[in-house]
Amino acid sequence: MTKCLQLEDGESCNLFYGEWVPHSSGPAYTNASCRFIESPQNCMTNGRPDTDYLYWRWKPYGCDTPSFDGKKFLDGMRGKHWALIGDSILRNHVQSLLCLVSKVEDATEVYHDSTFKSRRWHFPSYNFTVSLIWAPFLVKAKIFEDDDGVSTADLQLHLDTLETNWTSQWESFDYVVISTGQWFFKTAVYWENGAEIGCHSCQNKNLKEMAPEYSFRKALSAAFRFIISSPHKPVVFYRTWTPSHFENGEWFSGGTCNRTSPFKPGEAGDRESDNKMWRIEREEFDKAVADKGPSGSADRLRLLDTFELSLLRPDGHSGPYRTYHPYEKGMTTKVQNDCLHWCLPGPIDAWNDIIMQMLAKD
Repeated sequence: MTKCLQLEDGESCNLFYGEWVPHSSGPAYTNASCRFIESPQNCMTNGRPDTDYLYWRWKPYGCDTPSFDGKKFLDGMRGKHWALIGDSILRNHVQSLLCLVSKVEDATEVYHDSTFKSRRWHFPSYNFTVSLIWAPFLVKAKIFEDDDGVSTADLQLHLDTLETNWTSQWESFDYVVISTGQWFFKTAVYWENGAEIGCHSCQNKNLKEMAPEYSFRKALSAAFRFIISSPHKPVVFYRTWTPSHFENGEWFSGGTCNRTSPFKPGEAGDRESDNKMWRIEREEFDKAVADKGPSGSADRLRLLDTFELSLLRPDGHSGPYRTYHPYEKGMTTKVQNDCLHWCLPGPIDAWNDIIMQMLAKD
């Protein structure tokens, strides 16, 4: 389930367990050198005053992860197509990847949908393509909310039907990073076999109350079943749950994330809901590998288990700096904090360092 790096002395090293250590060199790019950072993640431009969060690197216990090498990556990806499939954290992730790779060659955007949530870029000298595909639940969903998370109606989730915007393109992908996450905590009506079966946190509906763990497990099971049974076998990285770091409330109740340094191992405290979802996805991943059946194959399915290393970085979020200079009218201004998405550059650049290492050792 976990990815171990084989060392020269025969010992192995788990890339996903370690600590954040000081890194005086700082990030591989900045907001000035990369044009792919979208405003809500552009913490430096938006006026974040502290910079210590930029000077850490992830170090697994017993080994090291070299920094992402954009030239080496592109040389190995000539003629290939990468897809990142999931929610806005995947959008956050693709910005990091583009920033790292565009140090070698700038990407040309060749497609976007009407909302700019699904997009595609091309690196012409390498004939390398990166696609971002918006599928926050992986299964079919009707969503009625704006970019600030304000809903006008309940989500409708069809738990036994995958979103076709990613399954219909599957055969064109050589590498896939796929994930889902915090959207499952939202109020939603659940459907199976064309009928409503229940609801999570709905008001004034005569429907069975169901936990988000149910819908999360069903969606993962459907996605893994498709991946394992498909005749086309890209290398697939399933990226695990991204924890939030809200304190003193949540998104809509005044939650904040004002920390300026990483947690040390053991300092993060009990995060029951995040831990529960993390356990579910690891169980479903293991089940997919074990129960692949006679016609299936999990040989190219990888677990990108970024949960622990992300959990240790409460300082890496946009916080109030998801908007431009939020306190220019005074520090008492009421400001929406984002304690889920990540500043760029920032901690999630380490996700790409780890992917690079996994590719090198495969």
